[in-house]
Amino acid sequence: MSENKRRRIAVLGSTGSIGTQTLDVVRRHPDKLEIVALACGTRAEELLAQARAFGVCHLALGDERLASAPVSGELCSYVEAASRTEGTIGFGAQAVADLVQLPEVDVVVNASVGEAGLRASYETLAAGKVLALANKESLVVGGDLIMPLAAQVDAARRERGDAPSFGPAGALMPIDSEHGAIYQCLIGESEREVARLWVTASGGPFRGRTRDELLRVTAADALKHPTWNMGAKITIDSSTLMNKGLEVIEAHHLFAMPYERISVVVQPQSAIHSMVEFSDGSVKAHLGTTDMRIPIQYALSYPERWDAPVQPLDFTQLGSLEFAPADTDTFRCLALARHAGQTGGTLPCVMNAANEVAVASFLGNGIGYLDIASCVEAAMDAHEKDGVQRVESIAQLEELDRWARSVARLWVQEHGR
Repeated sequence: MSENKRRRIAVLGSTGSIGTQTLDVVRRHPDKLEIVALACGTRAEELLAQARAFGVCHLALGDERLASAPVSGELCSYVEAASRTEGTIGFGAQAVADLVQLPEVDVVVNASVGEAGLRASYETLAAGKVLALANKESLVVGGDLIMPLAAQVDAARRERGDAPSFGPAGALMPIDSEHGAIYQCLIGESEREVARLWVTASGGPFRGRTRDELLRVTAADALKHPTWNMGAKITIDSSTLMNKGLEVIEAHHLFAMPYERISVVVQPQSAIHSMVEFSDGSVKAHLGTTDMRIPIQYALSYPERWDAPVQPLDFTQLGSLEFAPADTDTFRCLALARHAGQTGGTLPCVMNAANEVAVASFLGNGIGYLDIASCVEAAMDAHEKDGVQRVESIAQLEELDRWARSVARLWVQEHGR
């Protein structure tokens, strides 16, 4: 990156946990980074405050119903008054995805939650932009479409001379502590010499509990994550180990690694963010403070490393490091996700959609905690009975996502509280 050129960023999901921490990283490096577009789902007032703070004139709200809300007038007035050039304000999922097409955008931070982020990821890479990816569903649901596109953008970056002279070309940068850790451990290594990827898990707030004990847990209990500060949906996924299952599928796509060579290990201190084991028995582990601004900054600074955005890990205060196998009998979502990934095709799409419905219902006290896995399994069984399909298009996945949600909602109606 030229010393005189700042990387121009669009942040999708700017009002969520990853989005706000991305803005914090930009505040720390105004000479290197610039926000040029912002999008969120429903938090219009927060979006407007962010736009004013960073002088952003391209905005979008994913909830198209807000187009007729009073706050939409405030947003439109702001864009009209603040834009020196032609500003934009849009409503709906397509308006969010359209931001990635802006010519002034170099990098898209996709921190959208759920399947809605898939189209934005696809269009980012189709436009030849760098994708800094925090949206798990992009790879879980559409990895068969996303990864070939990323390879094309990588090839174009190398041909133009935009790629680093050493390491990956950087078209797709994972914003995730686990995949960011693996990404860094693999730099300079031969893929042929990788024996296993170790994806670490904290174990969540219910580590060590029995299924009988989990019958009585509430959403408030599940939202008390022991080491990470995340949004509600991801926090629930972490507690069920579904989050770790999604990460296994992501790792398969990101690093072209067979599922039998991807293992999950519980590391309660969350100090080791993931590990790579090599054919000679050597293991590289990535350690650091439990703060997402570290992987966010690396995704935006690659191949450079900038000053730490947080206090570094103090090894003298860390104490012991514990390791344990994941309990897939109690936390069945991890096993369901692994089965979906190994089966492949459209089954991960169905699994993901059903999980989103089940988690939302649990957060609304509509079903019990253990019902989340049961709901997901029912939708997966129904799809496997109908026949799993080969992934062919975004439209196909969107249609199947709608079908899976309807199946999951019906299950919730029949089995809910």
